[in-house]
Amino acid sequence: MQELRQRQVNNRLLRRFPEDAFELLAPHLEPIDLPVKRSLVRPGKSIEHVCFLESGLASMVAESADGRSVEIRHIGREGIAGYPVVLGVDRTPNKTFMQVAGHGFQVATEDFLPILDHSQIRQLLLRYVHTCELQVAHSALAAAKFNVHQRLARWLLMCHDRIDGNHLPLTHDFLALMLGIRRAGVTNELHILEGMHAIKSTRGNVRILDRGILIEIAAGCYGVPEQEYERLIEAPGRLAVHPAGSLNGHHAIGAG
Repeated sequence: MQELRQRQVNNRLLRRFPEDAFELLAPHLEPIDLPVKRSLVRPGKSIEHVCFLESGLASMVAESADGRSVEIRHIGREGIAGYPVVLGVDRTPNKTFMQVAGHGFQVATEDFLPILDHSQIRQLLLRYVHTCELQVAHSALAAAKFNVHQRLARWLLMCHDRIDGNHLPLTHDFLALMLGIRRAGVTNELHILEGMHAIKSTRGNVRILDRGILIEIAAGCYGVPEQEYERLIEAPGRLAVHPAGSLNGHHAIGAG
C-alpha cells in the first residue's frame, strides 16, 4: 500500500495534525467508500471505528423513545464521525450515517485512542468537540427563535460549507429530517428561498444561486459556530472561507 502523505488528505483535522502525530496515525488510516445510508455510528452500539471524512456529508441524528427523530448536526471534511470516543465514551444513543455519498479514512478505535496521548492532538480534538457542541446549541437556538425558512437557509449553508461546488444533492426526506418538519412542508420552504433568488430547487438537488442572500435570510442563526471552528482549528487570523467564497460575503457563482 502506498504511503499516505499529509498533504494528500482533504480532511481539515488531519491536515492540522502535527507531522509526527500524523505519521503515527497514517498506517492505521484505511481508505473507505461512503455510499448514501452507510452507517458510521450505530445508536447504543460500541464505536469500533472513527472516520475522517474526505468528501460527502454525514448526519448525526437524535431519536426519541417513541421513534421521532431530527438531525442535530452535519459532519463533513471538517470533522470526524465517532468523536465521542475522544471524551472517553464508548457508545452513544445518537446515530450517524451518510446522507451524501463520499469517501474517507477509517481507523479502529483501539488504534486511534493511543494517538490521544499526544498532547497537541488531544487539544485539537477537544477543541473540535467544543465546536460540535456549539453546532448543537445553535441548532436548538434556531429551532426556538427562528422561523422555518431561516432555519432552512442555515442548514443549506452548513451543507454548502462541506460539499464542493454549488449543487447540493439533498432529498426532500433529508431536508425534512434537518428541519424537523413533515416532508410536505419542505416544498413550501424551498419556494420561499427560490422567491428570494437564493437557490434553485429541483428533484433531489438544491443549487446555491447566491450564498450571500442565504446568509442574510439565516440572520443570526448561522455563523457563530463556524467562526469558532476557524478560530480554534485553523491558523490564527485565518478568515472563514467556503471553497466558493467567503463566509460573510457573496460568493462567485460557479466557483468551487
